This record gives sequence, C-alpha cells and structure tokens, in this order.
Amino acid sequence: MQAYTVEQIAEILNIGRDKVYALLRTGQLNSIKIGKLRRITDQHLADFVASLEAKGS
Repeated sequence: MQAYTVEQIAEILNIGRDKVYALLRTGQLNSIKIGKLRRITDQHLADFVASLEAKGS
C-alpha cells in the first residue's frame, strides 16, 4: 500500500492543495492520520476516482 501527502495527491489529480483539503473536509476523499501527518492511501484515491466515475455514468 502506498500513502501520499496532500501535495502529492494535488499533483496526481492536477488540482490545487486547497481543493484537496476541501475534498477531505467534505468527506469526498478519505485519509488517515499518522501523528500530526495526514496521508491519503492509494485505496482512498481509487475509491475517490471510482465515486467520480459512478457520478458521471
């Protein structure tokens, strides 16, 4: 399993860091906390993309 920083997810999705934090705040994108650090796993990212695809269908 791979875990990414908010900045890495922003780069992967080609969106801003603030938008990633907004997705986290609204629960559209899940994450884990390791101490004070927030990480998004590859499974969280896959689930998020799948939810977008489902909405588009």
